[in-house]
Amino acid sequence: MPTDLQSEGKPRGAGRILVAGIGNIFLGDDAFGCEVARILGQRSLPEAVRVTDFGIRSFDLAYAIMEDYDAVILIDASPRGDAPGTLYLIEPKLGENKLDNGEGEIVNAHSMNPVRVLEMVRYLGGQPRKLYVLGCEPGTLDSEDGHIGLSNEVKAAIEPAAIMIERLIDDLLAGTLIEPQPKKI
Repeated sequence: MPTDLQSEGKPRGAGRILVAGIGNIFLGDDAFGCEVARILGQRSLPEAVRVTDFGIRSFDLAYAIMEDYDAVILIDASPRGDAPGTLYLIEPKLGENKLDNGEGEIVNAHSMNPVRVLEMVRYLGGQPRKLYVLGCEPGTLDSEDGHIGLSNEVKAAIEPAAIMIERLIDDLLAGTLIEPQPKKI
């Protein structure tokens, strides 16, 4: 009889995948995750994939993660010091991070902190089986200049990000993703 990880000698792919766009549309490039989720929501994706723009709704994202998905993909602006528009695919090592050592509030009604959301999920007794973050280096994360919307560099990264996520979904569902490595594009 096949195990949970194998079916007739072949690796089993992920069953259900949550793709979560996060960010604040009023804070410049912070809206990256929201925009990528909007684009993916217009595409034909496998039935096992749920794409949602969570915006800054921390509680909604935490409870969605608790719905027992095989994989969760977060899409967010992710400042790491590279040129604006640079994409990163990261697989955080769950259980190795000391998430609950953070200080301050767990959720904020005006922003979303993915680490705090994961703390809440763990506090509620859950943890994603697999977690991926598709991050984009922002150019600006504020609206002090009165400009609302993405910078040109981050706008140009939306389609490549959507393609990266579609490939990751295909690999997860096919069970062909062995050891994802952080990728910089």
